[in-house]
Formats: sequence, structure tokens, C-alpha cells
Amino acid sequence: MAYLTKSYVDPARFICIYPAYINNKKTIAEGRRIPIEKAVQNPTCSEIADVCRANKLNAIVEADKMYTRECNRDAQFRGRVRVQLKNEDGSPCVDKLPSRKAVLLRAAEEIPKLKTRTQKTGGSDHLNIGVPAGLATGTELSGVLFVRPPPPDQRHVSWNLCSLQ
Repeated sequence: MAYLTKSYVDPARFICIYPAYINNKKTIAEGRRIPIEKAVQNPTCSEIADVCRANKLNAIVEADKMYTRECNRDAQFRGRVRVQLKNEDGSPCVDKLPSRKAVLLRAAEEIPKLKTRTQKTGGSDHLNIGVPAGLATGTELSGVLFVRPPPPDQRHVSWNLCSLQ
């Protein structure tokens, strides 16, 4: 119980937030802590920290840490954010965010509004790049041959071998 003797402003007393807590791709068993309707698709530590700092909370990113239930060891899923919830006297740092759950819900609400998220949605998928405007199908431009993909109804449909017998 040595942690109880430490002050609320000591980083050891800050709460830990892992991206899995607000990831809509995770189940409750995999670590999600908020309802799936309010969760975000693949949040990162930096996004969580940005939202916390925008809400006047002291946030520290620990990029070398890893959530124990996270199976994927990619750099995208690494890291955690430590957030100070209480002042020295024990009062909440931000009255609107008095608890861990309130911080998680606020982060999940504001991450889709971040500039990094809104700029990503404007691009095209790697599967639907197609031919740039003004170029004919089969045109070669700096060593790249552009081929227009077939319409969705004419794309190859995989065969179910069990149904052919």
C-alpha cells in the first residue's frame, strides 16, 4: 500500500489508458471498457494523449509499454497514456472528467473529430485506386501500368468447392 502514501500529482498515481480500452475492434474479453457503439476504430496513444491535453488533463505517453491482452505486437498497438485525474488535494483536475470512465468516453467521442482522423478518410483505398482522371485504361505513366478495376458485379467470385459436388 505504498502507493497510497504518494501524492496525486506523482505520475505513479496517474491512471493508465491503453488504446484497447476504447477500440471497437476489441471485445470485452480482449480489453474494451466502453460500449461498442461509443468506441473508436483502432485508436493510438498519441490520439488519446491529444484529447486528454485538449481537455486540460496532464497526460504522459509511454510508448514502450504494451497492454497484456494485446495479441498483436505491431508498433501501432503499443503504448499507454498516463493521465492525472486529481489535484494535490484530491479534487478532480477537470470537473467534467472526474473518473476514469468519463475520460475514456470523452476520448472515444473526440478522437474521430481530430484532424488526423478527418484527413485520413478523404483519401482512397489501396484497392480502389483505379486509373487517374484523364488517362485511358492501359496507359503507362513512369513505369506504372494503370488498369481500371472491373465493376463490383463482374469481379471474381470465389468458388465454394463443397457446393460443386
